[in-house]
Amino acid sequence: MKIGILGAGNVGGALGESWTRHGHEVYFGVRHPEDPKVLSVLKKCGPRARAETPADAVHSSEVVVNALPWPATKPVLESLNLQGRTVLDCTNPLKPDLSGLECGTTTSGGELVAQWAKGAHVVKIFNSTGFANMLNPVYEGKPVTMLYCGDDAGAKSTAATLAEIIGFDPIDAGPLSNSRLLEPLAQLWIWLAIKGGAGRDFAFQIVRR
Repeated sequence: MKIGILGAGNVGGALGESWTRHGHEVYFGVRHPEDPKVLSVLKKCGPRARAETPADAVHSSEVVVNALPWPATKPVLESLNLQGRTVLDCTNPLKPDLSGLECGTTTSGGELVAQWAKGAHVVKIFNSTGFANMLNPVYEGKPVTMLYCGDDAGAKSTAATLAEIIGFDPIDAGPLSNSRLLEPLAQLWIWLAIKGGAGRDFAFQIVRR
């Protein structure tokens, strides 16, 4: 599959590295494709990855991943033609000091992304765990839970497939409005990792009897 990733930070880079490792082609959509940090990400991903402008990355891809910082999400998405595209939204509307979320309860980052990415089929996914788990989502031989939500069945199927390919156990968490639940879950993960003493080598898991 050809995957366009908007942003080449920790999350975008980790996902790109994992997908290229499994044979997919990745196009990083960034402002400065020759930036040394971007080139470092490309080196980790190998020959199946390249960097280009956000518009070119969208044009090159079959599915688009929003891995932008939250403040950059609105202007970038509104500048792109995403009509009919599957967009996997990994962002969380975090306050700059990580003390909370900028929106919630009555809306969510995922729902706002759907407004800004007009005509796209948005799935909230890859937002509720750390980027290191995207490189290796297996604990004691078992895949880590990856919750996702959205309103389009086809887009959700694509999201689940791309999560499962890199080692997650994808679980459908309902409609896109349930981003209001998944984004606070991400905030909890961040609190535990940074302030709660858990570190980054942990993940939430649904266990079955």
